[in-house]
Amino acid sequence: MLEKKDSYRDTYQAFRWDIPDIYNMGVDVCDKWAQSDPDRLAIHEVSEKKLSRDLSFGAMRDMSNRLANRLKHHGIRGMERPGDVGDRIGVLLPQCLETAVAHIAAWKMGCVSLPLFSLFGEEALIHRLKDSGARAVITNREGARKIASLRNDLPELALVLSIDGIDIGAFGFHVEIQQESPVFEPVVTRADDPALLIYTSGTTGLPKGALHGHRVLLGHLPGVEMHHDFLPLPGDKVWTPADWAWIGGLMDVLMPALHLGLPVVAGRVEKFTGEWAFDFIHKQGIRNAFLPPTALKLMRQVPEAKRPTVRMRSVGSGGEALGHELLDWGREVLGVTINEFYGQTECNVVLSSCSSLGVNKTGFIGKAVPGHVVEVIDDQTGDVMPTGEQGAIAVLSPDPVMFLRYWNRPDATAEKYLDGPRGKRWLLTGDQGLKDDEGYIQFVGRDDDVIGSAGYRIGPVEVEDCLLQHPAVQMAGVVAKPDPMRNAVVAAYILLSDNYEPSDDLADEIAQFVKHRLAAHEYPRVVRFIEEMPMTTSGKIIRASLRAMAQAEAKAEQEAKV
Repeated sequence: MLEKKDSYRDTYQAFRWDIPDIYNMGVDVCDKWAQSDPDRLAIHEVSEKKLSRDLSFGAMRDMSNRLANRLKHHGIRGMERPGDVGDRIGVLLPQCLETAVAHIAAWKMGCVSLPLFSLFGEEALIHRLKDSGARAVITNREGARKIASLRNDLPELALVLSIDGIDIGAFGFHVEIQQESPVFEPVVTRADDPALLIYTSGTTGLPKGALHGHRVLLGHLPGVEMHHDFLPLPGDKVWTPADWAWIGGLMDVLMPALHLGLPVVAGRVEKFTGEWAFDFIHKQGIRNAFLPPTALKLMRQVPEAKRPTVRMRSVGSGGEALGHELLDWGREVLGVTINEFYGQTECNVVLSSCSSLGVNKTGFIGKAVPGHVVEVIDDQTGDVMPTGEQGAIAVLSPDPVMFLRYWNRPDATAEKYLDGPRGKRWLLTGDQGLKDDEGYIQFVGRDDDVIGSAGYRIGPVEVEDCLLQHPAVQMAGVVAKPDPMRNAVVAAYILLSDNYEPSDDLADEIAQFVKHRLAAHEYPRVVRFIEEMPMTTSGKIIRASLRAMAQAEAKAEQEAKV
């Protein structure tokens, strides 16, 4: 989609969107290649036990068709007319062949796929499955057993398939699909028809579902091609340690690579380490990777004597800013200039760096990706801010990568947009920034309370709600505490219930309570007991006061190390 010109300016000005009226993501990333080159490698999966499986585009078409037929046999229904929303199908799996197949089958059926982290606890799963009204879930043994204990709370869930075979409340995925034909006629979908529902954390309530149309993949392509210095080139091979349930793994890596016909490596490991990452990149011959900043920081800690020599063609990173030291390290050790990019679940990869175009400036995210208009505006009037002045980072609507709406939340959808002068309508990212005289945008900070930790966006409300279910917790406030490795960690400030006394054991018990119910990246790594919770007169927790406490503690810890 993106054609490289002599300069960024020429590349930006020459770009034109080509979004067809009729478009289906599943057909695009799978059937298109299966028809022209069925033996072409789509996914190479390497498990923790070093076992591997390969999936060609032809085999991926046949498997996804069999799955679509079987889901239909069990009463799962796709859209019946343009604009309909098909049944929601949860995909509760780590990086593996079946994850891709499940999404593709859902899209070819005219259904909506629902990515779910395999580490989600019961409360996180109940909220997403119940709020979305999911009718089916495709998972593994671990996920099937989690869901079995939740079925009474999920009246609309009709079918669970486990890739590990028959289990409690679950049919065996592979046994089921082998009963079906590999021939399936994909539903004719428009580019704007619903296809993907991804829940994103916020501060005004529980996570909201961002509903995307089939066109969201096409909207991602220019940004992905830009931060990978113009994919595809001969020999490119793509990987990320990011979970495919996250938009960064699913839509920044897996699906764009399949669209381009590039092989994707699926690599699963229970605990990510820098040593493992270097070994994996070296042995698998990875040329192109999306490496979140935390992954890069862990890799930087590996001594030269313990890492193999790797030379990559492109590395993209997003989620938090990279400093000049990490960028210099990337040039020396990885052989590339790491290209930073920016986006969010509702409107992803709209700013990017691109070393092959000379678009790199330390301390700045990058420039607007061709096809997207991104400005720093006054969030009251919609006026573009003068150069160098801080304001709200906003994206001009309409835009192919932009979400359709929040699921069941018209109020939140309306709040996401701002009408400005001359009929311009802006999507507000909720982030603050400034633009310099060269067109680079600098991220200044979030204007809400979402915690950015290790590339994840974590909403404090969901964590606080979980904390309050522990009998020792009377009141809880959750904020970000600065952390040199993860950018920030979740810090919980707790007012204890009567008959409970502060202790290290209780702090650990409370942290584990959240970890097991939500997810490993959401639990509070810092638990502090306080005697009085800062509150407004209307009864709201003053998180700014808690943030100040967390920042002071982090500063004191840093000074103690010096």
